[in-house]
Amino acid sequence: METLLIMRHAKSSWDNATLSDDQRPLNKRGKRVAPLMGAFLASQNLVPDRIVSSTAKRAHQTAKLMAAAMASKETLGSEIELVDELYLPSTSTWKRVIAEHESASRVLMIGHNPGIEELVSAVTGDYERMPTAAIACFSVGPDSESSLERRLKLQALWRPKELDLSEFEA
Repeated sequence: METLLIMRHAKSSWDNATLSDDQRPLNKRGKRVAPLMGAFLASQNLVPDRIVSSTAKRAHQTAKLMAAAMASKETLGSEIELVDELYLPSTSTWKRVIAEHESASRVLMIGHNPGIEELVSAVTGDYERMPTAAIACFSVGPDSESSLERRLKLQALWRPKELDLSEFEA
């Protein structure tokens, strides 16, 4: 793996109190921002070979909207892979799932807080706020180095509210 993109799902809805947490869908803002972030990644030449998502509805919807926005720019290498373990995982689970996908050149993984902030903090040594639809972009060093923390280097952290996404709106 050369590039790892870690994304928090887009903004979700709390309108239906009868839904379980993993069944909450994206709200209107989430449905608008997710494809814009996909178009942004494509504009940075960061279309992933593989998209791996939590099984939670809001994460899967985010993955589908991202993939659709990037598909017009470049062909994705595979379908979206849903991984149960990315629903509220520990940092050690994140690391294991990342290691399982090292054969791809560029991977986008979509999950949830607090796990994403904990993972990014473990890698960088600093607290990094990861609001909805934020993406942390890491370069990945060679396998010869021992720990994932030593192999990952934060290259960029994109938060939707800090980007001008207007050029990607239809």
